[in-house]
Amino acid sequence: MPGMPETAPQRRGSRLPRRDRIAILAALAATTLIAWAYLVVLAVQMQGMDPMESMSELDAMAIHVWSAADFGLTFLMWAVMMVGMMVPSAAPMVMMYAAVSRKAERQGSPVAPTACFVAGYVAVWTVFSLGATLAQWGLDRAALLSPMMVASSPWLGALLLGFAGVYQFTPAKDTCLRHCRAPAHFISEHWRPGTVGAFRMGVVHGAFCLGCCGALMGLLFFGGVMNLLWIAAITAFVLAEKLLPAGRATARWSGFAMLVAGVLVAARWWAGS
Repeated sequence: MPGMPETAPQRRGSRLPRRDRIAILAALAATTLIAWAYLVVLAVQMQGMDPMESMSELDAMAIHVWSAADFGLTFLMWAVMMVGMMVPSAAPMVMMYAAVSRKAERQGSPVAPTACFVAGYVAVWTVFSLGATLAQWGLDRAALLSPMMVASSPWLGALLLGFAGVYQFTPAKDTCLRHCRAPAHFISEHWRPGTVGAFRMGVVHGAFCLGCCGALMGLLFFGGVMNLLWIAAITAFVLAEKLLPAGRATARWSGFAMLVAGVLVAARWWAGS
């Protein structure tokens, strides 16, 4: 592999010194905590609004074209949320990149800071956030979201659950999850030296993570875009899929559960219609 250090990353020798591990993990933890702090403040502000006043204000927003400020704030919300949800699950890959880049530096190869790799990863989820903002705008315009950003239509909820459930069984899910769960294999296959190479690796890894978890993020519209417990539950599930030994089995069982939940939601709607 061009530019790849002579020593394969799978070897035990490619571990970071304890000081470096602590520094990187602390930086990732701080980034995650800041993102979650922003989400908590935003959620508290929304819940603290006077119910009647907030309903009228949010309903008014739903019937007029979003302003640039509306769009920008919603995009910021999604971008920060994706950082808070996805950065923790990328920690093993970030640590592996840092270990291999340190070894490459010792061998005289061009090395970019670990932050360049993380920046590429975050860039992918930032682009996703733009798409999520556009989706929210479209759902809002179609009156398919409640003022608290929850799907107001049972069939939309059933569709979101069904799509996410089916996707858990697809080859695309398998491929993306396999790459996300194997940092050493990913680094050995996609290693590129230099700043551009590090950013590109982060983008590729982010794309695999998006392919793995993008459908799950759609469930935010089912449980509530600003429902902190729902956000935390999806975050915990993503971590379980990527980090636990039984991650693949977890994905399969969860897919079955989502399909059952989707059928129940659809059946309840059908019975009540």
